[in-house]
Amino acid sequence: MPIGFIVPPGGYTAVGPPESPVDWLAYLHGKLTNQLPDLLRYSRYYEGEHQRLAFSQDRFRHEFRDVFADWQDNFCGLIIDSAAERMTVEGFRLPDAPGIDSDARDIWQRNSLDVLSNAVHVDAMVQGRAYVLVWRGDDGEPSVEPVSAENMVVQYKPGSRTELEAAARFFMDDWGRQWVTLWTADYVYETKLGQTEWEKGTKKPNELGVVPVVPFHNRTRLTGKPASDLVNVIPIQDAINKTVSDALTASEFCAWPQRYVTGLEIVQDAHGTPVEPFKVAVDKLLQAEDPQAKFGQFEAASLSNYCDLVNLLIQHLSSVSKTPSHFFLVNAGSAPSGESIISAEAGLVAKVRERMRHFGESWEKVLRLCFAIQGDRRSKAYAMETVWRDPEYRTEAQHIDALLKLHQLNVPEEQLWSDAGYTPSQISTFREMRKQDAKAAAEVQALGPQPEQAAPGANAPSEATAARMASKAPPGNSGNVNRKNNENKGPMRRNSAPPRKGERRGRTAERRTDR
Repeated sequence: MPIGFIVPPGGYTAVGPPESPVDWLAYLHGKLTNQLPDLLRYSRYYEGEHQRLAFSQDRFRHEFRDVFADWQDNFCGLIIDSAAERMTVEGFRLPDAPGIDSDARDIWQRNSLDVLSNAVHVDAMVQGRAYVLVWRGDDGEPSVEPVSAENMVVQYKPGSRTELEAAARFFMDDWGRQWVTLWTADYVYETKLGQTEWEKGTKKPNELGVVPVVPFHNRTRLTGKPASDLVNVIPIQDAINKTVSDALTASEFCAWPQRYVTGLEIVQDAHGTPVEPFKVAVDKLLQAEDPQAKFGQFEAASLSNYCDLVNLLIQHLSSVSKTPSHFFLVNAGSAPSGESIISAEAGLVAKVRERMRHFGESWEKVLRLCFAIQGDRRSKAYAMETVWRDPEYRTEAQHIDALLKLHQLNVPEEQLWSDAGYTPSQISTFREMRKQDAKAAAEVQALGPQPEQAAPGANAPSEATAARMASKAPPGNSGNVNRKNNENKGPMRRNSAPPRKGERRGRTAERRTDR
């Protein structure tokens, strides 16, 4: 925590950008101190530690502080987690290489980012920003370290929304020792462990030539600061807390019939305090000797009004945060169908995809810095793409059916495996398993019976037989009669012209005369 750090008297008050490392630290520390209260407030609401019993009545706080001290009806965590759990980085893809880049995946796994990346996404959505520091580790390999916005602050170059001019980290460990580091494009300035005087730091060149810090900003705009997803949620959450607190108070004092008696003399003790005339219980009977006494009761207070108001506030909460209403269990007891769930989650999926677009660009910068530390040409791979797991939940049958239809469009199988939700490690295993299957199939085929092959020229026909086979006409459609007629025709008859119509009639007439 930066609270308690020693700042130069008066802080940084000069006009224009800081020039010395101490001036940079003073300026950035003041910037961090100004935004720290909001960051801590958002964290408390996410964790459910926000203003417990703040809206309850005095009597409620006095009577039930011990009973409801740990009570909370918090939806802020649900709103953040429902989006964060759908954002999973599968790997990184380069246009000139098929599949997931194995070197990028190795860097990702070596720095445990398959787990820590989720913490970065959650912090960015809760506090509006989070940071990732990339530097050379002790083993010479890239070291990637996520840092909370409570300990780090950055400054962009004038007029730029992507290039950093400086970044500083203020951290105090569990033993109360301060860690202060300043990065610029030219140098790295850090104080010794536990050093409280920033003027006694050490300065060394920045081997990367850029500030090795990557911001993860949530809901970024061209102007203004990045915003938390809880900005518009907190007022509604406070209203829900107020309503539920009143409902608990009413349930304690007004949720059962109140009995009364009239015409009965009020008895007081020695101090003038009225004495309760009856001890009401299940096995007690109320009676009075005065014939003017009358007993009665008031109806119990209904809590349905509180329930209706809470449901209305939850609907507003669902609309503002784009969280489906069935996440809040306000479906009147009926579970929604599969198609209804897909339709209801359209807004949440759209919000998640928008966060993926911004967070994915930041992760690509992180990987490019890692390749720059390794001296790899991929440090300039600006066409790199972050591969995310599909954020839309569907039934297994719907998902597989869609993949089979994509297969008919000649989509590569490896891409279909990725769309099916398999990790890059599983896909690599699939490739090796297919190679083993193909090898086993070839071995089985080699062990089976093989067709006999005759020696070249062993059964070749003679020249006369071959000529006769070549001159033989193919069978016609009329059977053996047409085939025999075709064989009996000589070459002259086949080549002669057909008889004229008159000649044919004459021959027919001659045959008739002879008869």
